[in-house]
Amino acid sequence: MTPHSFIAALMLLFPAASPTTAQEAPAPSLGGPVIPGVCLLSREAVFANAAAGRAAAARLQELAAAAQVEIEAERQPLEAELRALEAQPDNAARRQRAEALASQWQTLQQKAAHASQEVEATRVKAMQRIANEAQPAIAQVYAAKSCGLLLDRNSALGGNFSNDLTVEVVEAMDARVGAISFERERLPQAAAVQER
Repeated sequence: MTPHSFIAALMLLFPAASPTTAQEAPAPSLGGPVIPGVCLLSREAVFANAAAGRAAAARLQELAAAAQVEIEAERQPLEAELRALEAQPDNAARRQRAEALASQWQTLQQKAAHASQEVEATRVKAMQRIANEAQPAIAQVYAAKSCGLLLDRNSALGGNFSNDLTVEVVEAMDARVGAISFERERLPQAAAVQER
């Protein structure tokens, strides 16, 4: 029996196992009735779609890019000097300069890590500000919809999502807050950077 005829025989015996049958079977619906008083919300969607969240995301990208430009401005000349030093003959002066450049490189790495920490601290503070601004909008829509229980929409595996408050909370938040602006948080320099 050839492999092709064996597969054909199996398909005759077990037609439900054929690939076309498996692909055609519709997925069962997990809808259901609306449960009064049970409401859903996606905080992530609120943060992503509200004007304050979009403005914060754009501003964080700007701040991260500016921090990167600061580091690149110092990194490029340092790398060029390191490459030029590699072409020089090995002697005491070259070794001394290599040590100085290694120290500068380490300082630059610490500066980059510090800038990254500042951008992350800025992100955390901005997200907390948006969460604080969202709370009254959530409470307003929650009360208007006569909710008795609010669940995270992202945790629901299925059901009737008619009581999803997310869009209305975004609208209420946009009416209340709009876009936000902020500057990069400035953290104290790490002790390792200050001791150099």
